[in-house]
Amino acid sequence: MESNNNKVPKHLGIIIDGNRRFSKILMMKPWMGHELGARKVEKLLDWCKELDIKELTVYAFSIENFDRPKEEFDFLMNLFRKEFTDLLTDKRIDNDKIKVNFIGRLKMFPKDLQDLFRKNMERSKTYNNYIVNFAMAYGGRAEIIDATKKNNRTN
Repeated sequence: MESNNNKVPKHLGIIIDGNRRFSKILMMKPWMGHELGARKVEKLLDWCKELDIKELTVYAFSIENFDRPKEEFDFLMNLFRKEFTDLLTDKRIDNDKIKVNFIGRLKMFPKDLQDLFRKNMERSKTYNNYIVNFAMAYGGRAEIIDATKKNNRTN
């Protein structure tokens, strides 16, 4: 697909939102919308390549999401385990030289997920054709607090 590079952003940020509302419309269990959302993220990587968008940031899990009901939270953690394990063997990462980053308050996640974050970043650290950032445990307030603390340490 040809595109006018003047109109295509080099960096696209997507906040994943509305999965539960979508599943409710389909009369499915709330967390099934998360499964459908994960399939769209996979397609999103292909669309970005097609449009030659060099960097994608997926806001996947906010700090507020830690307050979800236990059953839904556990489903999401298991979905992340599956998706980020699959990402370790995704041929697109090597073929397209995609650097994978995880950003946010990663220490808030279970140790096994932190290990998956680290393994994915390590695997792709030398790649630079494309970049995909997964924002995990992000939040506007938290980011302002972090930035303020960092600024105070440097002054």
